[in-house]
Amino acid sequence: MKAGRIQLKPALLTLIFTACLYAGGERTEPQVCSLCSGSVLNGTSVGEFCSASAGRTHGRCCLRPDNTTDPERVTGLDLSNCSLTHVEDLHEASTAVIIDLSLNPIVNLSDTAFQGFIELNYLILPGDVDCPAGNTSWSKVELKDGNHLCEGQTNMCNQTGRLSMNCPENSLCAPYGPGFFECSCADDFHGYKCLREGEFPALQVFGPLGASAVVISFLLWVTQRRMVKPL
Repeated sequence: MKAGRIQLKPALLTLIFTACLYAGGERTEPQVCSLCSGSVLNGTSVGEFCSASAGRTHGRCCLRPDNTTDPERVTGLDLSNCSLTHVEDLHEASTAVIIDLSLNPIVNLSDTAFQGFIELNYLILPGDVDCPAGNTSWSKVELKDGNHLCEGQTNMCNQTGRLSMNCPENSLCAPYGPGFFECSCADDFHGYKCLREGEFPALQVFGPLGASAVVISFLLWVTQRRMVKPL
């Protein structure tokens, strides 16, 4: 009987390992694609963009393969005619090149709604909704067929007279969505306002934290073990 149980263990472990691999490799679609019923239509702006860029449609999204860790990324999002009154939590579509929000009774569109959307190049809004961060944050703004079209983000790091105040010394400026920019320390600089020169002391910072976590985990394990009553 023992031999039979010993033979079952490797098989059981193999089955569990295979199931984990399958679950880890299973494709998970972004929830933003199902914020509204229906799918991307061929004649729409997002549909034409998706066909031209060799993408595939899923729900209200256009997806394309990515060479990074994510198998696919959202390059287009069509939420037109979805009865949306507010636009929030679209971070899953932060890689989108085109977003259509037309034909929605949007009450107010926050400037921060598209913070981090560095690849967004074409935004379609209802006619009474202004482009996020204002017209100066876009290369081209126009009213067309009753919709507000915002095209081509303006690089906030190259604004005349503003570059010196955007980021501190020893740092680099990079676009971070319509009307936004982010500052990152240049090589060999780190810390508050990038004032410290040299490599970041990762070992000195994270070493004690890691050691503390190990000690606390060990103490909790010992405490819980004492509380367990023997059978």
